[in-house]
Amino acid sequence: QMPGTARHDREMAIQAKRNLSKTTDPVERLRLQCLARGSAGIKGLSRVFRIMDDDNSRTLDFKEFVKGLNDYAMMIDKEEAQEIFRIFDKDGSGTIDFDEFLVTLRPPMSNARKEIIMQAFRKLDKTGDGVITIEDLRGVYNAKHHPKYQNGDWTEDQVFRAFLDNFDSPYDKDGKVTTEEFMNYYAGVSASIDTDVYFIIMMKNAWKL
Repeated sequence: QMPGTARHDREMAIQAKRNLSKTTDPVERLRLQCLARGSAGIKGLSRVFRIMDDDNSRTLDFKEFVKGLNDYAMMIDKEEAQEIFRIFDKDGSGTIDFDEFLVTLRPPMSNARKEIIMQAFRKLDKTGDGVITIEDLRGVYNAKHHPKYQNGDWTEDQVFRAFLDNFDSPYDKDGKVTTEEFMNYYAGVSASIDTDVYFIIMMKNAWKL
């Protein structure tokens, strides 16, 4: 387990639930509903949309958008959904772009935070191919301290895989973590941490940067 992340994850989820009752901004409400499920909540919603995108156009029309929200059990009425859709459909084409949607939904982060997240990613991505795999972790992450490794329940590879699953999309655990997945995960964690300084210290300590 990443040092500190489980705790931040819980704090963030609690904070998101609390803020939900206060906000009237529809995009913020959708964001908070996702974050109330933990750091991977936004990724989970994007995964639902990917499944719906039958023609691989990487876009959604309003009907697909509403169905995705319902499938992911988001509490949003039709008017609110229409308002959100309009915000994302910048060019008025009647469809919204996936990646744009995700970037807008992700809690905003300062450049300083993005930079330290990328430093951690690059440290883990030993092969430098933009994806973190079990192979990458062998040289960087010590599995031998893990309690399940110590008591013989898990092999080294199982420890690595569980570690990667933290960052992986909740319904699409393929043992590979992309830059986007890593960034999405930490955008969630970042939402619970008020100052850049504290976030950067946490990342430096966690990843020995």
